[in-house]
Amino acid sequence: MTGWEMVAVAAAGFAAGGINAVVGSGTLVTFPVLLAVGLPPVTATISNSLGLVPGNLTGAIGYRRELRGQRGLLIRLLPASVLGALTGAFLLLHLPAASFERIVPVLVGLAVLLVILQPAVQRALARRRAAAGVVEPDRLTIGPGRLTALFAGAYATGSYGGYFAASQGVLQIGIFGLLLPESLQRLNAIKNVLTLAVNTVAALAYIVVATDRLDWTAAALVAGGSLVGGYVGASMGRRLPTAVLRAAIVALGIVAIAVLVTR
Repeated sequence: MTGWEMVAVAAAGFAAGGINAVVGSGTLVTFPVLLAVGLPPVTATISNSLGLVPGNLTGAIGYRRELRGQRGLLIRLLPASVLGALTGAFLLLHLPAASFERIVPVLVGLAVLLVILQPAVQRALARRRAAAGVVEPDRLTIGPGRLTALFAGAYATGSYGGYFAASQGVLQIGIFGLLLPESLQRLNAIKNVLTLAVNTVAALAYIVVATDRLDWTAAALVAGGSLVGGYVGASMGRRLPTAVLRAAIVALGIVAIAVLVTR
């Protein structure tokens, strides 16, 4: 890479770290840049996953206040995300990308729709629970059925993240938003922790079994940029009103679909 190309990769890492902390579509920034500087698609994906881990970490730390009271849920969901990440990494290294990427725009589109409909659906469920004499949402316990659905959602999004990563956060917020009576900011905090777990596990798997397909220079540049970007994104994102954050998620989801369909 030339000097300017290295600057571009680091800048893309910064932008991706910030976007991932707030929404979760940062790969849509770094992946095209890595391709533009000459990396093959699989090498770009692997190097990108490793490089974004520091940004995921600072983003999760930035949202630590919103994680209060959610430790038990995260302990239950982390194993599902880890298993999903291993599944996705296996798919990336052993299956052709074309077959899986056909369904990616559909999945992101579904996630965007879920994010849009989430407030209306949660209000309807709250009215139904109130009519049935059930406790208010903020005092609900997570029963076996809901926990199973959450586990399945964490595994599915973890598999997607381990394979492709782009818009993993949009999918997570869309699914978890329908299953958890939590604010969008607290859902974002859960998303940041699970994304950190997925990207870390996938990156470690790539290091162990696919070192020959890893570009350490690109990964280091993305890592440096995302480390700072994740902190800045968390500081800004947690101050955004719910309506603005939801609009940002939907907008980036739509951009993701356009990029995935046209690339």
